[in-house]
Amino acid sequence: MNPFDIANDISFDKTRLIGETNENEYNAFMVNRAFSYFVDTIMYASDMNLSSHADNLMQHDYLIYSIRKKKRFSKWSKPKKDADIEAIQEYFGYSRDKALSALTVLTDGQLKTIKKKLVKGGL
Repeated sequence: MNPFDIANDISFDKTRLIGETNENEYNAFMVNRAFSYFVDTIMYASDMNLSSHADNLMQHDYLIYSIRKKKRFSKWSKPKKDADIEAIQEYFGYSRDKALSALTVLTDGQLKTIKKKLVKGGL
């Protein structure tokens, strides 16, 4: 069972997919993140983030009984792709965070040189 099924169950179906027997399948972080995208459920997600010490079944029960029944869907935000950052990552073997730091230091001429060196020829 994936976190999206659980979030959909809490939000709309209300069939209590999580119980005492499969409590370990509940991923609190992902479910809270799913509810953080909506104005009417963000405070519930925040409450559960503050109460992360509570066990999974308690968190699930709090959400299922607190959130009103409504169909909710939202696309998850993802970082934007940037050609400069990708070039720095490939050239130096950096992570995204390190590449962002390097981007502030590199000049436009250095970025052009890096991109030229990364061009792969052939058919």
